[in-house]
Amino acid sequence: MTGKLSRAVSDLSDNPSLKTLVGTESISENDPFWNQLISFTFISPTSSGDSKLLEEAVIPLAKILIENNPRTGNFGALVRIFLGRTKELKISTECQDQLFIWQAHNALFMIRCLLKVFIREMSEEELHLQFSYQERAPGSCGETGSQDLLEELLSNLIHLIVEVPLLDITYSILFEAVTTLLVFFSYQLFHKEILRDGLIYQHIMKGRCLCLTSRLVKTLLYNFIRQEKCPPPATHIFEPKDEGGLLYGLASGVASGLWSVFTLGGAGSKAGIDQEHNPLPLSNQSLLLLLVLANLTDGPDWPNPYRQAITCFRNTQDTSSLSMEQPHAFQINFNSLYTALCEQQRSDQATLLLYTLLHQNANMRTYMLSRTDMDNLVLPILEILYHVEDRNSHHVYMALIILLILTEDDAFNRSIHEVVLKNISWYTERSLTEISLGSLLILVVIRTIQFNMTRTRDKYLHTNCLAALANMSAQFRCLHQYAAQRIISLFALLSKKHNKVLEQATQSLRGRQGDNTALPDYVIDIDVIFDCIRRIFYIIFDCTTQSLMIRPLLFYTLLYKRELFEQFRTHPSFQDIMQNLDTVIGFFSQRLEQAGSDLSVERVQEVIMKGAQALPTDRLKKFPELKFKYVEEDQPEDFFIPYVWSLVFNSGVGLHWSPHGIELFSMDSG
Repeated sequence: MTGKLSRAVSDLSDNPSLKTLVGTESISENDPFWNQLISFTFISPTSSGDSKLLEEAVIPLAKILIENNPRTGNFGALVRIFLGRTKELKISTECQDQLFIWQAHNALFMIRCLLKVFIREMSEEELHLQFSYQERAPGSCGETGSQDLLEELLSNLIHLIVEVPLLDITYSILFEAVTTLLVFFSYQLFHKEILRDGLIYQHIMKGRCLCLTSRLVKTLLYNFIRQEKCPPPATHIFEPKDEGGLLYGLASGVASGLWSVFTLGGAGSKAGIDQEHNPLPLSNQSLLLLLVLANLTDGPDWPNPYRQAITCFRNTQDTSSLSMEQPHAFQINFNSLYTALCEQQRSDQATLLLYTLLHQNANMRTYMLSRTDMDNLVLPILEILYHVEDRNSHHVYMALIILLILTEDDAFNRSIHEVVLKNISWYTERSLTEISLGSLLILVVIRTIQFNMTRTRDKYLHTNCLAALANMSAQFRCLHQYAAQRIISLFALLSKKHNKVLEQATQSLRGRQGDNTALPDYVIDIDVIFDCIRRIFYIIFDCTTQSLMIRPLLFYTLLYKRELFEQFRTHPSFQDIMQNLDTVIGFFSQRLEQAGSDLSVERVQEVIMKGAQALPTDRLKKFPELKFKYVEEDQPEDFFIPYVWSLVFNSGVGLHWSPHGIELFSMDSG
């Protein structure tokens, strides 16, 4: 496939139609040339390799157009041809007028390919000029102020997305409209600093597009929800007739070299679309655009309207009137959105959307937490964390923050221990024929801590993992024996790690007298590890001294591993909690001695459960409740905007950017 495409690309620069478009002669908008130019058959590239070949072929042509367009105005003419085709697009759809849709799509595809090169080669001000040039006589001014064609195109694209229904015959043009908007925003890729203003930003945030904010966000969400596959090529492209010429009697003679390039797979192949890797191009692209819009920065005196829309939308079943204080509010089917979120957590962008909705939309968060099938949402998140080795750090971090937000809710922490799972196929460390969702969550979070401790040593990952465990600890119920063992084993592992690092640090510091170089990493790790030990110590205490009747397995494990805690007895940070632990262990040890020797595990648990009713809790020192709440750091855009654009860069369907010149993030980030 790529070989055929490559051979066709080699002839692209000599194509007469394109040479005319980018050449030195102006082409009137009434010239039949335009009908010929936009009447071709192709399927937009969806794979990165084919997109790269096409981009490399377009770059030299686009550069010629940049040079000649101030005199010819041909780019603006192409844009106006597209705008003319789209004015009746909705009616064309209702009438099944595929010709109109087909030509509009082809024109937009050409505009998008050229824009992508323009944006890399020039500033927004220079891009604006490319839209303003018109056909002129020699010696006259080539600019016009009669219409802002750039804003007209942006507004038209948004109208197209929100007004044209998603059908087989409109799928490609809707995909192209969403993709073109993404390309418009791609200026951010070529700037290290976060862009907070600019012409495109102003048009999208404040201009004629503002009134369509809620409709655009709603449409993009529904595109994600519907998960429509790209229809078969025959339903939305045209084939040349055998007797020559194109369908509907359009002029023949369209240069086959150009259009075979634009047919994914080359030589008119209809099997070339990359359905395996990109089976849902419109859904994927809509989600990426939604994330880009949601993460635009607020203006100096106005908030981001797209973030406002995401923050306040409500369920279609909510019959109360929409608040006038929320100008971009709308309603959407929460059940459909929840189902799509559960099904699509394989991708970074779906996980990021889930995080965004949980963190920013109180209506959606309340709805999710009220579901009785939370396992459908939590299990994919746990699978992301379980396969931490195969995921990028940002995806892992988002999955973990989602768990932390969920564990802020006590009802969630109780309910997950009531959901019983059978045969979790992806959990391969041990056969778990039956386990509660709560116990599985504990196992996966502990595994994440252990992985982080040996590989990435990310302090924030440790902190958030332990915060999630702490939030759950007071609600632990009927823990699986393996989960109880792993909690104590985590403390043992942390203690061993702490002792080893402390020994290394002591030896290192003895040999560093007078050495002012930076301390080794393992010396810096001491504080992080000790903080983890302190947190897990409090978690163990919290969940073994409260409601022991429902956590006998954990306390049983603690009884037989009590020597692990002895090394911290004299440490000031642990003295109060050690006194409580001594009281509890002493109380139950006496009960067990009275029960006799050679007790079975079941008998020990029975003694613990009965004794828990008589435990003198008034003699235990009270500690503050272990509760943590997720709060975004100041200037979250410094994290989220590079992250979102790394997803566009890596996952955008049919989009290829050369790594050279990308300033926003490093190529190995994430």
